[in-house]
Amino acid sequence: MASFSTKSNNRSISLPSRSHPATQKIEEELNKLKTWEFSASPTAEAVHNGLLGLVEVHKCMGDLLNLPLTLQALSQCQNKKWVNEILNKSVRFLDICGTTRDLVSQFKENVKDVQSLLRRRKGDLSITNYTSFRKKMKKDAKNLVTSLKKMDHEEVVAVMEVDQLVSAVIRVLREVTTIGISVFQMVLVFLSAPISKPTSKWSLVSRLVNKGNQDRVNEIESVDVVLSSLFKCGACEVEKIQLVQSKLGTLEAHFECIENGLDNIFRCLVRSRSTLLNVVSCQ
Repeated sequence: MASFSTKSNNRSISLPSRSHPATQKIEEELNKLKTWEFSASPTAEAVHNGLLGLVEVHKCMGDLLNLPLTLQALSQCQNKKWVNEILNKSVRFLDICGTTRDLVSQFKENVKDVQSLLRRRKGDLSITNYTSFRKKMKKDAKNLVTSLKKMDHEEVVAVMEVDQLVSAVIRVLREVTTIGISVFQMVLVFLSAPISKPTSKWSLVSRLVNKGNQDRVNEIESVDVVLSSLFKCGACEVEKIQLVQSKLGTLEAHFECIENGLDNIFRCLVRSRSTLLNVVSCQ
């Protein structure tokens, strides 16, 4: 198990670490995420919970930024280069979030196509389109992870001579960015699960559906295995098709939750960016 990455080697910020009453709630939500752990192969439940936690963090951040006291303090801050730093990363986050959401939506459509194919059970059974998209999804997800890692190692603007509230706000905004990088890395690692191939007809499938192993298997990888087994063997036995349909239905439900979480985060990012743009415009 590895904990969320909440540090970057290039982070030397000239800000005090003292809390401020106005930032207490968001710091509590951040601390919850900081204590979470995830495996090298996160489950759909872990991904969904991570997104829910990040949504709560962004809601608290929105509340903080819209406090009259916060708006006044930030508008009076002379050096706003740190705002541009946050805004720059917010644009990239929006792009990554939107692309990730598109991947999730497209995967759901591919799952529906396979479900339709199984219901018909006519002609040659083929999952070529599904397999091709899975390869594309894996490649795109890995590219996004690379972008996140670059973002996490960028230098930050030094901020000095600001009052306690402003310094506390800047600090939590940067922590929100850092924890957001960690959560999105987890989402993308989940999406880039290995495209598994069975070693024999149904031996690996039997192992995957064993109750003792289910919690340790990435749901996408599990579906890949049962699909590959079914279509590779050209098997149409009712019980095997029902097993695949059940797993596909569960996976589709998981992805619906993940897509909703990404939608909520996207809206939060847009609102936070709008508030920061207002701060920049106040001279």
